[in-house]
Amino acid sequence: MTENLFDKIDRLEAGESLDRESYTALIEKRNEELAGYLFGKAAGMREKYYGNRIYIRGLIEFTNYCKNDCYYCGIRKGNRKAERYRLGREEILECCRKGYVLGFRTFVLQGGEDPWYTDDRIAELVRDIKKEHSDCAVTLSVGEKEREAYQKLFDAGADRYLLRHETVCEEHYRTLHPPSMSYDHRQECLRNLKDIGFQTGCGFMVGTPGQTAENLADELLFLKEFQPAMVGIGPFIPHRDTPFGTKAPGSAELTLYLLGLIRLLLPKVLLPATTALGTISDDGRERGILAGANVVMPNLSASLVQGKYELYDHKIYTGAENAAELELLRSRMKKIGCEVTVDRGDTKMYTR
Repeated sequence: MTENLFDKIDRLEAGESLDRESYTALIEKRNEELAGYLFGKAAGMREKYYGNRIYIRGLIEFTNYCKNDCYYCGIRKGNRKAERYRLGREEILECCRKGYVLGFRTFVLQGGEDPWYTDDRIAELVRDIKKEHSDCAVTLSVGEKEREAYQKLFDAGADRYLLRHETVCEEHYRTLHPPSMSYDHRQECLRNLKDIGFQTGCGFMVGTPGQTAENLADELLFLKEFQPAMVGIGPFIPHRDTPFGTKAPGSAELTLYLLGLIRLLLPKVLLPATTALGTISDDGRERGILAGANVVMPNLSASLVQGKYELYDHKIYTGAENAAELELLRSRMKKIGCEVTVDRGDTKMYTR
């Protein structure tokens, strides 16, 4: 069986499609030897299309207000202990200005679904950023909206949109979200984003309560069908003030393994080594890169936010608000044979 699993990885590397049973077996029967083999193949695939270049995104967490009540999230509406904030226009633009000087050419505006930040206000922010930094990409991660709103944001100049689907299994989705949230609407949002022309990213948590190997196999099948430009995955980490506060966290080991599979499944995808991975493992970002990731997202708003954008417990704040912090990141990437590059870092799949 172990040899057969190596063959499955070879087939995936060659661009063949695997079925649900094959992915389930690769996940359930994984071991250290198989993972090492996978990571070698995944790193080779990343280097084939992107070389040793690691793209940096300047993350700006501009609001932690949210109208939703997701059971796993620390900034959920029902968490009365969360210390709420929202950054103003000038604070956001100043984050971008500092980031640009440091070499960032993509800015990621991420926030909860904050009713104060209307579509018009976000569109204005995008236009302001693009006016000052026309050679930069703007990525939005501000949740579910109707198609008309996404079109408005695209027309304002936004290049990319990240909307984690969380799970492709509708039954599992209902265990993670309140009845007010719709699995079908989340899926519709992703289709609309891609149809409009965004470089569209999706993603899921690894190790959420009730998740099975079969669920994860279905995630991989969905990614193959949807063909996203970006995929963001990270281990589930509980937040103490949520309904999932006492649940066991997901593992770095399985997250890394899935990163490797995703790199072979989608060779040209933009694949971050996420903050959650760095939170659960001190060298998680470096291991993520070695498993096939090619993006890291240092925080440009850490000093303003001061730990308040706490989606889960013990979230690390890997800031890059000054040259010394960015140089440390460059040094860490150089130690594993990679180079942080000054570039928009568009996917090789398609560009605007």
